[in-house]
Amino acid sequence: MTDLTVQRVRGAFRHYRPRSIPGASLLKQAAVAAILREGADGRGAEFLLIRRAEHPQDPWSGHMAFPGGRRDETDADSLAAAIRETQEEVGLDLQRHADRIGRLSHLMARAQGRPLPMVIVPYLFHLAPDAPVELQPSSEVAEIVWVPLAFLANPANRESFAYRVGGLSMPLPCIFFGGRKIWGLTLRMIDELLGAVR
Repeated sequence: MTDLTVQRVRGAFRHYRPRSIPGASLLKQAAVAAILREGADGRGAEFLLIRRAEHPQDPWSGHMAFPGGRRDETDADSLAAAIRETQEEVGLDLQRHADRIGRLSHLMARAQGRPLPMVIVPYLFHLAPDAPVELQPSSEVAEIVWVPLAFLANPANRESFAYRVGGLSMPLPCIFFGGRKIWGLTLRMIDELLGAVR
């Protein structure tokens, strides 16, 4: 799909109805910001992804992800949590430099193959063309990369890897981008967006 522009994504999400998990307000919440910008040289839209820093106490250590994290007591709602966490992790003020396109479906958090009593709420943003180019990763972020939506949508870039947990091995879908493995909940969010655009 060579015409995956921000405008096309906006059109797809104008009437999109994301799924919600019943009773989500009674569970712990986390929120992420799926941030799009228009790529240079007519390459279409790009997603901002982070590679989480390696940390032994982080169940998602080293994973490719969208900026985000747990909702704090000081956050008015999950949207506020996504905005705050993005500012903390990559130094980007979404209130000043982006506008919200919509929301993706709720997901139950999983870590090392096990479900957690936590709902993840993904929000979709469009980064303004005049937003600061220099992002500042925090100590929680090893790397910030922009990945073209067209690359993520290309079936030729789909692979699988052997996921091992509890002595078992199972094939899971993934995409490798410059040696970085995109999989799990992040890939599910990306696939939901691509499905809505298609």
